[in-house]
Amino acid sequence: MTIPQSLLAFALAAGLLTITPGLDTAMVLRIAATGGTKRAIFAAIGVGCGLLAWGAAASLGLGALLAASAFAFTVLKIAGAAYLLWLGVKLIRKPRAKLAQAPAPDKNLTPAEALRRGFLSNILNPKIGMFYVTFLPQFIPEGANAAAYAFMLTCVQVGLDVLWFAAIIAAAAPLARRLKQPKIVRALDRLTGGVFIGFGVKLALSAK
Repeated sequence: MTIPQSLLAFALAAGLLTITPGLDTAMVLRIAATGGTKRAIFAAIGVGCGLLAWGAAASLGLGALLAASAFAFTVLKIAGAAYLLWLGVKLIRKPRAKLAQAPAPDKNLTPAEALRRGFLSNILNPKIGMFYVTFLPQFIPEGANAAAYAFMLTCVQVGLDVLWFAAIIAAAAPLARRLKQPKIVRALDRLTGGVFIGFGVKLALSAK
């Protein structure tokens, strides 16, 4: 896989995952609707900072692990493939019927508090770190520095998140209504589940 092919494939996969309704989307939507645009922007910045922190930690650990030994790579490959397949099957068999619930923001929510909430919603979720460790290796071209390239991919995803959050903040009301429709949530979950299964199989069949 060349670098342009890697970036295109990752951007498509990460883009789908970005628009799949989750806690971050619910939180930013709710703050945009009840706290205003400024606070929603700070919440989105907090989410991005949390993703960057997890991405940096996962990238450094990933680079060290992949450089350590063929055995370490095999262990990561098996564990990562199993995790992605489990997520994919779960999403297809039992898709959600509604958007994840986010904590209701206080009426006196400050921009700093919105930033903190966005950051903590990510940094306190170990599933994000696990996801990065299993998802990013599939898009690292042969010969590339694993840690540096994985972090660059994280930055690509954060960039996509910024665009997505900008869109939902600008159109909070209509988007909130659509993303709360059960059929939309189910369809996105099943589509994302199919993506997870595909990448899980790809990871299981990959070679170092």
